[in-house]
This record gives sequence, structure tokens and C-alpha cells, in this order.
Amino acid sequence: MADTVRELPSEIAGYGAVRPYTGAFDNLGTLRRAVRTVHAARPGSDKVLPDIDAAIRACDLRDGAVISFHHHLRNGDGVLNHVLDAVARAGLRDITVAASALFPVHAPLIGHIRSGVVTGLAASTIYGPLAKAISHGILARPVLMYTHGGRARCIESGDLRIDVAFVAAPTADAYGNLTGSVGRAACGPLGYAVTDAQGAERVVAITDTLVPYPAVPIEIGQDWVDFVVAVDSIGDPSQIVSGTTMATTNPVALDIADTAARVIAASGLLEDGFSFQTGAGGASLAAAAYLGRIMSERGVQGSFAAGGITAGIVEMFDAGLFRALMDVQAFDHAAVDSFRRSEAHQTMSASMYANPHNRGCVVNRIDATILGAAEIDRAFDVNVTTGTDGVILGGSGGHADTAAGAKLTVITTSLAAGRHAKVVERVTTRTTPGETVDVVVTDGGIAVNPRRPELAERLHAAGLPLTTIDALANRAAELAPVPPRDRSHDGRIVAVVEYRDGTVIDVVRAVPET
Repeated sequence: MADTVRELPSEIAGYGAVRPYTGAFDNLGTLRRAVRTVHAARPGSDKVLPDIDAAIRACDLRDGAVISFHHHLRNGDGVLNHVLDAVARAGLRDITVAASALFPVHAPLIGHIRSGVVTGLAASTIYGPLAKAISHGILARPVLMYTHGGRARCIESGDLRIDVAFVAAPTADAYGNLTGSVGRAACGPLGYAVTDAQGAERVVAITDTLVPYPAVPIEIGQDWVDFVVAVDSIGDPSQIVSGTTMATTNPVALDIADTAARVIAASGLLEDGFSFQTGAGGASLAAAAYLGRIMSERGVQGSFAAGGITAGIVEMFDAGLFRALMDVQAFDHAAVDSFRRSEAHQTMSASMYANPHNRGCVVNRIDATILGAAEIDRAFDVNVTTGTDGVILGGSGGHADTAAGAKLTVITTSLAAGRHAKVVERVTTRTTPGETVDVVVTDGGIAVNPRRPELAERLHAAGLPLTTIDALANRAAELAPVPPRDRSHDGRIVAVVEYRDGTVIDVVRAVPET
């Protein structure tokens, strides 16, 4: 396989000393968690404040603070923008926004960056105009991009210290019990918010549905919440569904999805007790439907499916193909409804889901996962962080986490998209290391990582169309005539890509505006 070594500086301005990635499991063992300040509540005290401005004052938010947000409302989130407007009104500067993810709806952050209100960002994924602005160098300090599990690790270890967590709560009571299962903006599990609430110095719940005590079912308890603010709206739940969370209808992608399901069926893992996760991405989501048919034909009942849960996974659960769902966030309204009505549809925090530095995360129990790719290279390294143009298009999310934990990681991708190859010599940005990838399924055949010769034998015996990663890369280069981008004009480092254990797996450099 190709050389996977990435040249990294020993220190990055605005980030600090660099610990380079050395291996997916090199940094486990005995660890310590950070101590947090708790402000004890007196009997009879009132947590409800009149507005966000009052909450900022009550939390004694100051210049240079770190504030956090969750992304369960995805592109429908309204809380982050409201809070940043209030931060600007308060005259605060040099704020770091540590969000679990940032979407096109958060484009107003660009104005706050230009005015100096916000000077730092950290997120697992970044989409839309903000991603482009970062790629073109709008921030002086590099953005920290981590995995979902890595973010939880950062918070619990104290590497990321949150001064105030602003939690969008679909339903809350006056004493700070929160749930996402009901309310005008119901979004399902609050898995990312749980980690923020348990790790921040102060926690402010912002809700548009304030109910009598206690708000049930409780997902974040009153013992983690300092203040509650009622607003007219926390966002638009219709925007929870996005393009990355909808199954494909493209015939080529559907063929890839069908093949991915057949890979799992031939792997030896598909038996009673099977566990599964599919990532965001059209082909990956479509593969779940094909897998469901095979499970039905074989009479297999799985133990659980994990996610990011979608309607397709809910259908498999309702059909009895899985005994339980383990859910950190709902990707659509069918998943929100399932979470509300079924006790076996369980919530989990981001830490329980994917933090490598705890007593055992859920990804460690996954048998097979199907994930997408912007690029995959001859070393099986995967890029879901930048496009071939070097512009940020997302980020790891749970990609690297599930790949590390699962017994079988299947990457689905076409050989090319338009005039650009997707199976390449070397990925533009390394997000998920090749040592955690087992199979790549394309429209040009299936390549098995040489680390898994026994898997290749199983797939060959099943009559699946095997080839090599080198053959796929060569064919992709023939299909896509555009050569790899000349990176000699790339500028300073604008984002640091951390692996889930906190080591640096790659960096993103500024690209010129066109």
C-alpha cells in the first residue's frame, strides 16, 4: 500500500504543540478526567431568566470565553445565532465557539468573526458558507476539527474547557429538566448536548416549550443546568433532514449499496445478535434497506443498530430486525417519533457513543458499519473533510470513530464524480486512517484491505467482484481526466484535524478564493 505518512509541523500557531497520529489504538490506557466547578442551588432559588442577555450576565461571560452548542436541530438550529447576537450586544470579544457541528444556517457567524466577536471555532463537521470562509483564511487561529468521540474526549479530559454551554431544549421545566422527545421543535435524543452539559462550567437551557415541573422523560437533569431561558423559537425542526441524511435514488449508487450489503452478508458476521451502523451519505443509507432484505430472508435478528438513526433503520427496527436502537441523534422525523414511542429506542451521550477514552463506547460493539467517502486512496485512507479543491465540505463526525470500533468497515463510493477521481493516489485530507478500513465498494469492483486476507477469501468464495485498490485508483484516473490539484499555492494552516485520541492526523491549509 501507499505511504501514509503526513508531514506535520511540530507546533502550530494558535493551536500549540502537535502530537502526530501514530496508530488508531496507540493512545489508550489509564486516563484522568478534568474537575468541573459546580454552583450549588439554594432551596427556593429561581433558574428562569427573562432572556439570553440576562443569561450572559448571570454566567459572568467574559472576553476570551469558550461557549458551546449542539447540532440536534441541524440546519434548523436557531439558538447559536441568537446567542452570538446577544454576545455581540454585550460587547464581548475573542469568543471561541465550540459546536458539535456547524451548518449553512450558521453563516451569520462570518459577520461575528469579521467584527472580532468570534476568533476561534471548534466543531466535528462544518458545512456551507462558513466552511468556505474558513478555507479561505477568515480566522487567524486554525479551527479545531475533531471526531464526535474525540470531542467528548476533549471535554471530559479538559483539553476543551467550556465556560458556558447553551443547550437548545425542545422542552424544559423551570428547574432545568430537559428533553428532546417532545415540544414544538422535538429533535429526539440530546446525545451531544449531554456531554456539553456535564462538562461545562455553566449551562443555560434555551427552550420554546416551558412546561410544569417535571419535564419528562428527562434526558438532561436539573442537576446539570444552571439557568433556563424561554424564547419564541429555538429553530425549525423541518430542517433536521438534510441531503447527507437521505438515501440515494441514483442507479449507480444503488448498485454500490446493494453490493455493500452483500459484502456484509458474505463476511460471516450476519447472524443473530448482529450489530450495525450506517453513516450519512446516500449510498450508505440505501445499503441499509438492501441489508434489511437479506436479514429478513435469513431470519436474522440483530442486537442493535446505532447512529444517527434514520427512517430506514427505524423501519428495520419496527420489522423486528433489531432488538434495540442506540441513538445519539435523530436524522429525520421518523427517528424522532420512534424515540418518543419506543422504550427500546435508547438515547446515548456522545461519550457513550464514541469516546475512546472511557470504559467502553458503543462503537466498540458494532459488527459492521457502512460509510461514505469524498476520497479514498491507495492506503485506504479516507477523506470526508475537504473536497478535491481543498475547501472544507464537512468533517469526520462519527466516521473515524465507527471505523475504529467496528469489526467490519465498508466504504462506499463511485470511482469518480464528474471530472474528478474519488479513488486517488493520496487523499487531499486524511480523516479516517486506512488501518481501520476493511473494504471499499465501488462501481468498478470491491477492494479488500490487504490487512484482511481472510475477508478477501470469504468474499471471493461468495462470488463477489474483487479487484485491488491500485486497480481501482488506476481506473478512476482514466475516467476522471482532471489531474490532482496543485497545492503549491496553498497557504497557512486554517484547520487542525484531530484523530479521536487527540493526535493530529492532518491539517487543512488556506486555498485562494476563485
